[in-house]
Amino acid sequence: MVMIIGHRGARNLWPENSLEGFRNLIALGVEGVEFDVHQTRDGKLAVIHDPTLERTTLGSGPVGEKTLAELQAIILRDSSETIPSLDEVLGVLGQSKLELHIEIKTDIVGNPYAGLEARALEAVRRHGLQDRSILTCFAPEVLDQVRKLDRDIGVLASLDRRSAEMMGGLDRVIGRFAAIPGCYLAVEKALLIHTMDHFLGAVGSERLGAWVPNDEVDLAYWLAQPIRQITTDRPDLGLEARRRLTGAAA
Repeated sequence: MVMIIGHRGARNLWPENSLEGFRNLIALGVEGVEFDVHQTRDGKLAVIHDPTLERTTLGSGPVGEKTLAELQAIILRDSSETIPSLDEVLGVLGQSKLELHIEIKTDIVGNPYAGLEARALEAVRRHGLQDRSILTCFAPEVLDQVRKLDRDIGVLASLDRRSAEMMGGLDRVIGRFAAIPGCYLAVEKALLIHTMDHFLGAVGSERLGAWVPNDEVDLAYWLAQPIRQITTDRPDLGLEARRRLTGAAA
């Protein structure tokens, strides 16, 4: 069975990366959740996707230039909630059985935050969630650092056509990530659909995922592929599509 992962807490159903969205996703009954972590000016960790505040909040400016207290006073768009800390998110998700895909983000100019990997690992361990957490990133050097700090925790490389081009082409990037021990790969669907054999040959179906199918036809297609997971903004439609596929197979 292909696992269904709620992208940014299922952002097409509830406010993106919100505690409300995470609670609702738990109740929905999928297998996992994906969310994003930035480091604040005072060395704390906040859960938000973009390196700037404008798209998803009523605030403005770079996330990394704010303290955690300042960020937690900023209201999310389409919500009465504020930007959550990583500890708050782990506190909510720790009450579930979801697999946690924790994306380590880079700063406003694309550089890794110094020490973010260690701080994220410390938080995951403190909440006792290391056995069902996977740390993810587009940047291989970040995953290398995670693996240096912890040889056992799950790591996952995200990849799309642009990042493959920036890293020297598909074969080079597959080799780079496949060299990281135990690394999963989550590939943007428009790239993966044309390169499935390359990725299956490199990492196998148990370490391969697709993002981010959202409509019924796309979801049904990817749920029928030999991959481990899909990451979607519409996990509700994913569950419906999977039930239909399961019923047809029976």
